Amino acid sequence: MPITRPAGGESRVDPVDSQPHPANDGTVSESVVSVSPPGATRFAQVRARLEAAQPTRGWTAALYEFLLFGFKQGWACLFGALMLAMLFATHFFYPVDAPIARYDVLTIGAILIQAAMLLFRLESLREAKLILIFHVVGTIMEIFKTAHGSWVYPEPSLLRIGGVPLFSGFMYAAVGSYIARVWRIFDFRYDHFPSRWMTIALATAIYINFFAHHWLPDARLLLFAATAILFWRTRVWFQPFRKARSMPLLIGWFLVALFIWFAENIGTYTRAWAYPSQKAEWSMVSPQKLGAWYLLMIISFVLVSLLHRPEQPSRIMVTAP
Repeated sequence: MPITRPAGGESRVDPVDSQPHPANDGTVSESVVSVSPPGATRFAQVRARLEAAQPTRGWTAALYEFLLFGFKQGWACLFGALMLAMLFATHFFYPVDAPIARYDVLTIGAILIQAAMLLFRLESLREAKLILIFHVVGTIMEIFKTAHGSWVYPEPSLLRIGGVPLFSGFMYAAVGSYIARVWRIFDFRYDHFPSRWMTIALATAIYINFFAHHWLPDARLLLFAATAILFWRTRVWFQPFRKARSMPLLIGWFLVALFIWFAENIGTYTRAWAYPSQKAEWSMVSPQKLGAWYLLMIISFVLVSLLHRPEQPSRIMVTAP
């Protein structure tokens, strides 16, 4: 894991596969010392070697930073990527007449993935507890939504609650796992971040609306407006390589929601679940679901913010050339 040496302070290294958290002013020096501390994860060791590289200036340096950004993003998506791989594998290769139902195999596989991520220190125990909350929150919503016909799980299984197989909760957990890991890996910092009570109130209202809109008027537009008002000025700062980058948090959420929508198309294509319009044959998930995933992203983000406190960017991060 790389250790930066800012002037006037000692570097600190997160024991999990995270970005270094510099002390004092949070600066990141141009020279990165590639050091793998005792007990460093394999990812930390690989990243130390990649970040110690000295790409030439110009387009080659920009390309290297872009590829390194993609590598880190892919590593943050590990849980979700493995879940999608299992959906594909069981759809195309799992025998229909197997003694164990496909959904139960997916549930067992998801449990093994989670256990392996803890065993190999790809997630901390605190993050695993938070992801368990995602699982519970997601499963409760799944039970409610399937009971109201929003979508169905067409295959039989033993490990289920009502019409919901237990692996479905891990799909929500994958979103939480991604946010928690990408926050650490890129050392997210924020400016103009709203008060904690405001973000919790917004997330609570969004979650209630997922249920209440079946009886009451859908408040989705009001929730979008409240989100825009609260986070209009908020920028997220992240460290893909040597230089800190930033973007509006609202745009960042949209990009993540877009990729989740792509993943949902893969999930429905493998018949893991189906919307009413997909019962006869598969079709793309409605783009309107992007809005639902955007709001769900906010719930996920607020839950992770209870674990990783949003910190402000350092002065040098903002002003560095």
